[in-house]
Amino acid sequence: MPNPKHSTADRLYSLIANEEDARICTDIPEEACREVPRNFFLILASNVLTKLGDLLISPKTVLAWLLSAIGAPALVAWLVPIRESGSMIPQLLIGAWMRRKPVRKWFWTLGSFGQALSVMAMAASVWFLEGYAAGTGVVAALILFSLARGFCSVSMKDVQGKCIPKTRRGRLSGLASTIGGSATVALTVLLFWDRGDPSLLFYTLLLSLAAALWVIAGLLFASVDEQAGETGGGGNALGEAVKSLSLLRDDPPFRHFVITRALLLCSALASPYFVVLAQKSTDSGWLLGVFLLASSLASSVSASVWGWMADTSSRNVMIRGAAMASGVCLLVGATAMIGGSDTGGIWFYPVAFFVLSIAHAGVRLGRKTYLVDMAGGNKRTDYTAVSNTIIGVLLLVTGGLTALISMISDVAVIIVLGLMGLAGMVSALRLQEVTSD
Repeated sequence: MPNPKHSTADRLYSLIANEEDARICTDIPEEACREVPRNFFLILASNVLTKLGDLLISPKTVLAWLLSAIGAPALVAWLVPIRESGSMIPQLLIGAWMRRKPVRKWFWTLGSFGQALSVMAMAASVWFLEGYAAGTGVVAALILFSLARGFCSVSMKDVQGKCIPKTRRGRLSGLASTIGGSATVALTVLLFWDRGDPSLLFYTLLLSLAAALWVIAGLLFASVDEQAGETGGGGNALGEAVKSLSLLRDDPPFRHFVITRALLLCSALASPYFVVLAQKSTDSGWLLGVFLLASSLASSVSASVWGWMADTSSRNVMIRGAAMASGVCLLVGATAMIGGSDTGGIWFYPVAFFVLSIAHAGVRLGRKTYLVDMAGGNKRTDYTAVSNTIIGVLLLVTGGLTALISMISDVAVIIVLGLMGLAGMVSALRLQEVTSD
């Protein structure tokens, strides 16, 4: 008798994948084909839960407000660099270790549980400590959180590449972003609408809820039916990590991808400066809620579209996302430079932020799908680890440079990032196509 759970998953998957009789199992082991629908929804649910968790501890919003509320505003500057780079830089070591394991879903589960423990440590710091002691506890826990996230980042692409067929990976990522984005809209309204200044109890419960989401996500991901894959690299993890850097020298297509990805950092780095200009134009506190909603709505309305497009050509998704990001940056920069930061009215910056968030969703989803599709086996793990490590270092360097430029002018930063995105679009035009049935 057929398993009713499998039958339901099969029917839902056939609607999402637009398949009828023949199941497409491109670029995955034959024995993994039967479990594709169930794995698809387990990975989807895990991704959605972690996206909700990310909203609840967002360094750009929640943690920044929290540190100010507990009397440690000077530590706010450390939040975003630690959150973004801390998860990337150690990935060469993580990737070298992971290559020796035939089943790699446990790395993601371990990372998810590690993030849950880190967030609970943040909650404990807020509840039991005060002032800079509490702030230092939050930042220290964020370092551990970011390191745990590195395990998830490397292993997700590898497990997805083994369990989900090519031409179906983009829509998986897109659906996760759309569902997660829609849920974050509801959560933003529910948690922050007309609430005034939240109490420490509110922040503690918020962090505890986020930790619970990561625990559930880890349990779901542990249920993924992953087939044993290639193993390799029996040497020292550090030696294997250093050896992996030779990919940048010996693999021109991969090197070109890393350069393109570095240039496309503009879509992530420009967002805070849109918020800064908006704050200069008006002191209306409700604008922060508008920016939160804009980010969530952008993800929910665009991610699935980007995902379906990525299954046709992830390269074109990067090109279009880069064009949108550079265009809106240059428009905002030119408008503010010519007319001042208050030009365009109160809605100008939230609308521009919304467009930039759509562009960033495309850039992010396109480069993730491109990386998964361009390699297989252990090479996929190496590609992920090397590119993320390099980008983590470059993110710190670029963040430092933009901080120096911002001492002259925030508008200048936006224009520089817009030009950087334009160069990224040109670089993406020269990438090879890697998506095919």
